[in-house]
Amino acid sequence: MGPKKKRTQFSLAYFVLMIFIVWIFNDMVFRPYMLKELEVPYSSFLEYLSRGQVEHVAIGADRISFTLKGEASRPEGAAASSVHNVVRVDDPKIVDRLIEAGVDFSEVKQTEGLLNALMGWIIAFLPLILIWYFMYRRMSGMGGSVLSFGKNNSQEIQGEMTGVKFADVGGVGEAEIELREIIDYLKGPERFNRLGAKLPKGVLLVGPPGTGKTLLAKATAGEAGVPFFSLTGSSFVEMFVGVGAARVRDLFEQAKKKAPCIIFIDEIDAIGQARSSIAAMSGNSERENTLNQLLAEMDGFRPNTGVIIMAATNRPEILDHALVRPGRFDRQVQVTLPTEEGRSGILKIHARGVPLDDERDLDRIAKITPGFSGAELANIINEASLLAVRRNADKVALCDLDLAIERVVAGLQKKTPLSPDVRKKVAYHETGHALTAYYLTGADPVHKISIIPTSKGALGYTMQLPTEDQFLRSEEELRSRLAVMLGGRAAELLVFGVATTGASNDLEVASMLARRMVTEFGMSKTLGPVRYSNPEDSYLGSPSSNRGDISQETTAAIDREIQDIVTEAQNTSMNILRSHRAALDKIASTLQEDEVIMGDEMKGIIESVG
Repeated sequence: MGPKKKRTQFSLAYFVLMIFIVWIFNDMVFRPYMLKELEVPYSSFLEYLSRGQVEHVAIGADRISFTLKGEASRPEGAAASSVHNVVRVDDPKIVDRLIEAGVDFSEVKQTEGLLNALMGWIIAFLPLILIWYFMYRRMSGMGGSVLSFGKNNSQEIQGEMTGVKFADVGGVGEAEIELREIIDYLKGPERFNRLGAKLPKGVLLVGPPGTGKTLLAKATAGEAGVPFFSLTGSSFVEMFVGVGAARVRDLFEQAKKKAPCIIFIDEIDAIGQARSSIAAMSGNSERENTLNQLLAEMDGFRPNTGVIIMAATNRPEILDHALVRPGRFDRQVQVTLPTEEGRSGILKIHARGVPLDDERDLDRIAKITPGFSGAELANIINEASLLAVRRNADKVALCDLDLAIERVVAGLQKKTPLSPDVRKKVAYHETGHALTAYYLTGADPVHKISIIPTSKGALGYTMQLPTEDQFLRSEEELRSRLAVMLGGRAAELLVFGVATTGASNDLEVASMLARRMVTEFGMSKTLGPVRYSNPEDSYLGSPSSNRGDISQETTAAIDREIQDIVTEAQNTSMNILRSHRAALDKIASTLQEDEVIMGDEMKGIIESVG
């Protein structure tokens, strides 16, 4: 009832304002203009009358209207049907004058005056009506309305119309199993109610970007065949105070009428951010009011009402604790990066309708793409199709898939060649990475070395592709990875005696990994098995900041330990390259000539050198 009352008051106020504007316009502009356009003095009227030039006279309460006859008697510029007006004065002889002049005259009735006034109002009112109509239509076309700020912008889709089933979603693993329970309840709640089981009110899908959280929600609605209300967290908040809370109320009222149904709020962190952090960010009271209303609505739902609230976020660490407590979002479903089997399924789903040279190529691509999200795998298939079209092929081949992976990882190759001096330094730099990885235990095998510049700013790259998914890494493996990262800088120091800026990104990534080893993984003999970093985790990959409760001495010790780890990694790579200098020179020379060397070719060169 609240929102409807507000809309009625707003509409009435607008209507009253419009009438007032029309009255001002009619009384002060339109009516005076129409009357004064052909108004003549009373003396001129008497003169026309005495000359016998007046044809007809209409006598009103305050004005006299008359028409002239004959071309000669018509004033200059007047139309044949022009009606002249004159202000009526106190002249008791006016009737006698008209009879004496033989003029046909009559008295204007009050109804005719009202009709003219009404026509004047309609004519003046019509432009404003048209303006208001077009403004209303335009705002409605933009997804809003001047009379419906409190309505939510959700899109209601019937479950079977989502067009998505679990068969269209691959690589989600256990997340599908947890959501199947929701589907079973929506299809047959009697089985749950019989045993007194209470279904979770809310399901929060948590995971890195591109893992298919939104797709999972649509598939849940598609499998259950129930209405699906979809909207984003940012659509609740507007510049007007109270709009967000009103939209939350309106959304839940619609959902109750459509039960059983699913409400899906994508990027819920836009309104679900912890209230303490909202206050720190200049105190957005509108965002806080929206969150409070959402909490109240979720608490007001009784169990087993048939309304399931699903939400997705990749920033669970910033959500308000009252939002994720049991009784609101009871269940958190982790949507992780796909495994090898999941990647294979995702690739086959997105390759439907794409003619492949060999279907087995997808299994190979799944094997060499650990850490790729579903969105990145879909992008690989699309890029491979574009590359096949570019070379006028009938089918997508393995070479297209390999180039698509490189394009996603390293970027588009540039056609601008490097100068001989820069080309030589880049060749030794990339060879340093590859040779260190070849001789270190625990390092991922080298797939390809290239000195072709890419659109992401790299002058070259060494691509390592692990042979299997790794969920745990030992300290030895991490130290090997650090040595590989610093292999390019070590090669520059060994061959040219100076380091270049080409290792800037290597140093950044290596320093971050070394800091995590010390502050998160406890891989430091000096500092021991203690965690010094912020315990909050982020799926967006932002580095963990140091805690504010550690001493300056400990902070200095952390910095020294990081420096020692990175320096040790560079020395390890330097020793490997110094021991295999002949292989380093041979691979770098071949790379300058061919620009690209595959991993098997590099292995052959190393074995030939001995």
